[in-house]
Amino acid sequence: MSWSKTLHALEILSLLAVAGLLLLASSFSTRANSDPWTQAQTVQPSALAKELENSKTAPMVVFVGFGRLYTAGHIKSSQYHGTTSKEDGLKEFTTWAATLPRTANIVIYCGCCPMDRCPNIRPAFKALQDLGFKQVRVLILPNDFATDWADKGLPYDKGN
Repeated sequence: MSWSKTLHALEILSLLAVAGLLLLASSFSTRANSDPWTQAQTVQPSALAKELENSKTAPMVVFVGFGRLYTAGHIKSSQYHGTTSKEDGLKEFTTWAATLPRTANIVIYCGCCPMDRCPNIRPAFKALQDLGFKQVRVLILPNDFATDWADKGLPYDKGN
C-alpha cells in the first residue's frame, strides 16, 4: 500500500473515531435529558429518610426493581409490586397503582445499578404519569441502593 493510501486510511479512521466519541458523548447527555421527570420530581436519599420519620406525612415508597434485590434489603416501609422492566411486572405494578387515588404521594426507587442505566425506574415513572398521578417522585440513587442508601446508614430492612 502506498504512503498516500495509508495516510488517507488513517484520516478516515481518525474521523470515524471522533464521530464515534461524539455519538457516545451525545448518548450520555441525551439520556440525562430524556429522563421523564423534572428536578422537582426527584428526592435525595437524606431528604426522603427525613420525610419517612413523620408517619403522618410520609410518602408511599415503592421499589420497582428486581424481586430478589427487594428481598435482600429495602427501604423500611417500602412496597414491592413487580419489576417494571418486565412486561408482567409492569402490568402487576400498574394494576396495583390503578387502585390508588391519583393524589397519592409516591416515591419510586430501584437501585439495582447506576441510575443512568436502570431498566426499571423510567417505565415505572412513565406508567404512573400515564395513570394521572401528580405527586410522583424518583429517589436519586446515582450508583446503587447499597452505596447511596444502606452504606450511608439510612434505615432499611435487611431481607424480607
